[in-house]
Amino acid sequence: MALGSAGLFSVNGTASKVVLEAGVSSVHLVELRSLGAALCLLALVAVVSPGTLRATRSEIGFLALYGVTGVALVQWFYFVAIARLPVAIALLLEYTAPLLVALWVRFVRHEEVRVRVWAALALSLAGLALVTKAWAGGTLDPLGVAAGLAAAVSLATYYLLSEHGLGQRDTLSLTAWTLGFSALLWSIVQPWWTLPFDVLSSDVALPASLGAMSSPVWLVVVGIVLLGTVAPFLLVLSAISELGATRVGLLGMAEPVGAGLAAWVVLGEVLDGPQLLGAAIVLAGIALAETARLRQPQHERQAPLPEGIAP
Repeated sequence: MALGSAGLFSVNGTASKVVLEAGVSSVHLVELRSLGAALCLLALVAVVSPGTLRATRSEIGFLALYGVTGVALVQWFYFVAIARLPVAIALLLEYTAPLLVALWVRFVRHEEVRVRVWAALALSLAGLALVTKAWAGGTLDPLGVAAGLAAAVSLATYYLLSEHGLGQRDTLSLTAWTLGFSALLWSIVQPWWTLPFDVLSSDVALPASLGAMSSPVWLVVVGIVLLGTVAPFLLVLSAISELGATRVGLLGMAEPVGAGLAAWVVLGEVLDGPQLLGAAIVLAGIALAETARLRQPQHERQAPLPEGIAP
């Protein structure tokens, strides 16, 4: 289930890029994704355990902050990044979030972390330098790189807020609430009647690797909602209940690898030798960062991440 969710999220990056290139803005895509997934999950919770949807006044403020910062902004920054960068590089930048969490825990919370966090930092920085070809001076789009790093900061914030949120309610209802607030935010920023219905109803040419085929844009968006958001979220939730967050997080590291392979095969986004080496080094650094924090009590749980990456 964990590998299945990582695979679905990996393909979702490529599908999202097809929609972005068809003319749907990153804001509208994250609005459509959040709204569709929220409606599906809220309906599921209403059927399975409707009582868990109740929220106190004191919870509403936190859930709103959580949904806006940890879900809405993560998705938006990610979509901005993949619109300007190869999918694999955008996801690698975002995937440095666990390292940021370890640094926050050590220097802000003053909790003990394993010494390996420093090796993780060095590996990640060295790997990112190779991936982004820092020595070449502006090889990658600067705004895309900034968006990828901003996604990492937002994702790290989601990690930290999730520890508090799951102390208050179950994972499924928490995810439904946060996606709901994400959808509400973007509905205010870009009201639903401003959605590009003309673009959604038009056809988009699929990548040449899939043959001379086209598809309605709205159909690809439905796939992003159902197969790229709802289904992998449910798989992640089930996997966490069986394996625990740490093991699912390590298995989730297959996501950037899968995303890179999918973009390579479908979109022709080829990474050269130094970039592939850098990607491997970044993943090694992330693996160390995932295990840098001292073991938490078993009763402490964490929520699944917006792009399918469990902490």
